[in-house]
Amino acid sequence: MSIIIMLLLLSVLILVHEAGHFLAAKMFKMRVARFGFGLPIGPTLWEKQIGDVKVLIHAFLLGGYVAFPDDDKELNLPKDSPDRFLNRPVYQRLVVVSAGVFANVVCAFLIVVLAAAIWGHMPSGRYDIYVKDIVADKTASISLSGIQKGDKIVEINEMPVTTSTALVTTSQLSKKNDGKADEAFINENYEKLKKLNPVFEKDEVIPNDILVKLPERKTEAPVKLNRNVLNGLEKYKDMQLSLSDTQKILRDKLTEKKYIISDGTFTLNDLAYALSDSSRPVYMTVLRGGKLIELKPVYPNEDGIMGLQMEIKEVLIPTKNFKSIIVTSTKYLWEQTSMLLYGLYQIFTGKIPLKDLHGIVAITKVGGDIIDTNGMFSGLLLTALISLDLAIVNFLPIPALDGGHVLFLLIEKLRGRPLDEETVDKIGTAGFMILIALMVLVVFNDIYALITQKL
Repeated sequence: MSIIIMLLLLSVLILVHEAGHFLAAKMFKMRVARFGFGLPIGPTLWEKQIGDVKVLIHAFLLGGYVAFPDDDKELNLPKDSPDRFLNRPVYQRLVVVSAGVFANVVCAFLIVVLAAAIWGHMPSGRYDIYVKDIVADKTASISLSGIQKGDKIVEINEMPVTTSTALVTTSQLSKKNDGKADEAFINENYEKLKKLNPVFEKDEVIPNDILVKLPERKTEAPVKLNRNVLNGLEKYKDMQLSLSDTQKILRDKLTEKKYIISDGTFTLNDLAYALSDSSRPVYMTVLRGGKLIELKPVYPNEDGIMGLQMEIKEVLIPTKNFKSIIVTSTKYLWEQTSMLLYGLYQIFTGKIPLKDLHGIVAITKVGGDIIDTNGMFSGLLLTALISLDLAIVNFLPIPALDGGHVLFLLIEKLRGRPLDEETVDKIGTAGFMILIALMVLVVFNDIYALITQKL
C-alpha cells in the first residue's frame, strides 16, 4: 500500500507540472491540442475530446505532456496561424515553458507548509545520538573508554555529530587490519625500519633466519570526514594504499616484540606496509550531566564494530503558529534546494559515478519504505523534495527539457529571429534520445540495486 501511495504522489507531481504549462497557455488564450498523462509509449488507455483539447491517458503512466497545434499534423494549420505556439510572442512562450517548473516549486512549498501545519513540527536535518547500551566485552576498548549509558555523543574525531550515520560510518572506516594504509605512514615506518636495519635495501628480499629489528608499532591516524560525506552528498575518497597478500600475511605474524625472524619471503618495504596496517583510534566527546567529557580512544574490530547500541533522536523544530510554519518551511526548502544543486554538481563533475544514479523505481521503493517506517508526513516531505528536484532538473539547459526550450527562446530573443526549425528538431531529438538512454540506465541501476538488496 505504501508503494501505491508513493506512486500516486509521484503521479500528482507530474500532473501538477503539466497543469502549470496548460494553465499558463490558457492564461494567454493559446490553443492546446492535447493534454497527455503518461508518455505516448505503448497503448492509449483512455482519450476524450474536451472542448478543443484532447485528453489522453497512456499505459506508460510515469510522464506527461502538453502538446500545441504545431505538434499535431492532423490539424494542418497554416504557417501564419495565430493558433501556432511558434507564432506567439517570445515572452508568452517563455512563461508557458517555465510554468511547469514554477508549478512544481509552488507545489513543493504548499506540501511542506501543509505538513508543518498539521504535523506541528518540522525535521531540522540534525540528530542527537545517545548511548543506549554497551554490548562489548569488559576488556574491549569501548568498555575502557569511560563511556556510560545515557551519554550524548557530540563529537567524533573532532567532528560534530549531527547526522544519524556519523558514528557508524566513522566506525566502519576505522576497521582494524582493513588491508590498507596511508602512504605517508608507510614511508614513515620504512624510514624507521631502514634506520634500524641499514644493511638491507628497500626491495631486497631479506634472507631466511635473519633477525630484523622493528620500530615501536603505532596506530594509524583517525578518520576525518567532511560535512558533505557525513550528509551523504559526497563519497568518501579512500586515498590509502592496499596491502598485497604477502604483506597481509606478514601483518598477521607481527607481535609486540621488537624483532621478527625472516622466513626469506619479504622485504623492508613489505614490512613497512605490514606495520602500517593496524588499528585506527576513534576519539569521542560526550555530554554527561551538562559537562563535556573526552573519552579514551576506542578501537573498532575487524568488522568496524565498537560495541555500542545507540539511540538516535531527530531534532524537530516546533511549528505552532503561522509565522513559524512559513519561516521553517521556507528554510527547509532552501536547505534542501542547496543540497539538490550540490548533488547535481557532483553528478556533472563525475564525483558521483553513473552506476550510482537512481530513478523512479528506487524513489518509489525508498519512498514506500519511508512511509512504512516514519509515517505519511515523512512521505509528504519526500514528495515535496521530489517536486523540487523535478523543477531543478527540468530547468537545466538540456534539449528536450523545459530548460532547453528556454535556452532556444533566449537565443531567439537575442538574434531577433527564431533558430532554424529543422535544426531545433534535430537537437531536440538528440536530447530526447540521450534522456531515454539515461532513463534506461537508471532503471537498470534501480533493478540491480533491488536484486542485490542495496535498496
